[in-house]
Amino acid sequence: MQDFREDRLGFLLWSSPVHVGALLKLVEDFFIYAGQDKIGHPLLLLCLRGPGAILSFDASLSGVDVCLTRRNPMNQLNRFPLRTGGRATSANLAMAICGVLLLLVASATAQDRGASPADAPAVPSYGDHVDLSYYIDAKGAKRAIESRADWEIRRRHVLAHMQTVMGKLPVPEEPVPLDEVNILETVTVEADDTGGGFVRRKIRYHTDSPEATVSAYLFFPTGERLKRPAVLCLHQTTAIGKAEPAGLGGNPNLHYALHLARRGYVTLAPDYPSFGDYKYDFADDRYRSGTMKAIYDNIRAVDLLQALEEVDGGRIGVIGHSLGGHNAMFTAAFEPRIRVIVSNCGFTRFHKYYGGRLKGWTSNRYMPLIDRKYGNDPDRVPFDFPEIVASFAPRPFLASAPVRDDNFEVSGVRDCVAAAKPIYELYDRPENLQANYPESAHDFPPEAREVAYRFLDRHLKAEGGRQ
Repeated sequence: MQDFREDRLGFLLWSSPVHVGALLKLVEDFFIYAGQDKIGHPLLLLCLRGPGAILSFDASLSGVDVCLTRRNPMNQLNRFPLRTGGRATSANLAMAICGVLLLLVASATAQDRGASPADAPAVPSYGDHVDLSYYIDAKGAKRAIESRADWEIRRRHVLAHMQTVMGKLPVPEEPVPLDEVNILETVTVEADDTGGGFVRRKIRYHTDSPEATVSAYLFFPTGERLKRPAVLCLHQTTAIGKAEPAGLGGNPNLHYALHLARRGYVTLAPDYPSFGDYKYDFADDRYRSGTMKAIYDNIRAVDLLQALEEVDGGRIGVIGHSLGGHNAMFTAAFEPRIRVIVSNCGFTRFHKYYGGRLKGWTSNRYMPLIDRKYGNDPDRVPFDFPEIVASFAPRPFLASAPVRDDNFEVSGVRDCVAAAKPIYELYDRPENLQANYPESAHDFPPEAREVAYRFLDRHLKAEGGRQ
């Protein structure tokens, strides 16, 4: 028994069936080769391919090698040896064969139980998207949420229901490389009484296609060269797109990419599909919704920020107004690398959006299935914003909700924040959920912006900020 456990693969399969189950859930397909190595010894090779990575087991009389291979954001292969070599005994090979057989049997059993992606049981429906005190188990029974593990079950259901409306989140095995970022223009602006100087670049990069590109403004503060926090700045519904947060037109209250650059952040302001320079035909793409297309574009924007030597990849936030506000929230729900979220005039409960009339959410730019499948009925849409806000826990989230916003009714925002509060308390981070209710209409006035910018400073700049 001791000899068997000394091999890492054997130990994993022998002593940790939970780990095997977790591994199988990530496996998209596998490859097995049984033959001889280059000197004629028996060889067994097993490759398991999951989202963006390949785990390989190479077993022979020489030992067992385990290696993880994945692509980084620049589309370069990185190899991470997890185990190399081992004692040259036939037990290595026999154990690996047993491990492969166990994986195959477990996989077949999982399929028989309906655990394969194609045959997986339907995600349970929740009739109440404000009551976050329970989850529904595999037998359809309500279970009280008493731990973080309990909430994670409900959270997975929330993300699954979002994808039934938005479409499945793309997880390509080989993302389109980001190493071909085209710089279209560069402008240097000196410091003034509004803040520090910066370099602004207009750039173009690929997200999901080697043919199509996204345009964006990228700001680098001047001064001391050091790793800085970064903020993804998402624009509202405006024909000029990224130019508004970049300070090149539109409402001066919405120039937050410019403002934050002067405060010392690297900022990136991309176009939403069909705005600014981003020509896009929603009727001729592979996405179920414009919302999911934008989410994936924003995930690639995070890849881009993390690839910059000027950016501390562990300190990335997102901010947006209106369309940018809920675009920020949808993206953060699926992208854990976004550490801080600020949404201004970005959401309310579906039932309180124009009295439950959801037509405004249903264009091709957003989520057409809300109309086609759910009849614009908030009672039928399988997710809502209280769940999305709670899904951020324990990450810092600020809801900036003007009391006279005629798009996103403020009492619905209060409902969302109140519903999510117990989940943040579950993570011992109640202070990370904040709301500000400025006396204004659908806008981002100076006082509200200052609250938002200080919130970002506290969690992205402060030493030892709680996450």
